[in-house]
Amino acid sequence: MTIDGPRIAPLSGGPAKSLVVFLHGYGADGNDLIEIGRVWGPVLPDTVFVAPHAPDPCAGAPMGRQWFPLADADQQKLGAGAVAAAPALDAFLDAELASHGLDDSRLALVGFSQGTMMALQVGPRRAKPIAGIVGYSGLLPGPEKLQAEAVSRPPILLIHGDADPVIPAMALHVSKRFLDEAGFAVEAHVRPDLPHGIDQEGLALGAAFLRKVLG
Repeated sequence: MTIDGPRIAPLSGGPAKSLVVFLHGYGADGNDLIEIGRVWGPVLPDTVFVAPHAPDPCAGAPMGRQWFPLADADQQKLGAGAVAAAPALDAFLDAELASHGLDDSRLALVGFSQGTMMALQVGPRRAKPIAGIVGYSGLLPGPEKLQAEAVSRPPILLIHGDADPVIPAMALHVSKRFLDEAGFAVEAHVRPDLPHGIDQEGLALGAAFLRKVLG
């Protein structure tokens, strides 16, 4: 299964020195997040941004895509779904890094909702450490397996709205607890009155984090 999606070249006009990959939520596609790359470009001028479309058509949103089904979203099935979707994403990341002559230390993953689940599944299990993970409005899939399966522990930024009706903000606190226990450095922010989405403060926090981890 090969995946692909829209890209934004480095604002500097030169070769990419880092790669930021956006992972969209359930029922969306890569176009949902790619424009964030234009917002972050001035802060990360040597970064190429890419937002692959998830591999599967979405049953719950016929025009959208899904990383895995969410019909029965108990914790165990979320974990199994993320595991099943990981190889296609890993292959995409390998190809994208190779095409720019970059290694994993120059890669950051930015997820929203189900995309955050994929970022937290794949990032710590890559063969070599990535630069960092930003997760908006999501959760950690298969939390009980993380400590045993983590190959590396990239820094993580989690941001969640306290008015989220889709994935309650409690998911941030639970995810952070498991990540802390597994030895990850986690920065977490709860945004007041924010539903299931990303606000301007969240974008600013994400940009500052990425500038720090990508240099």
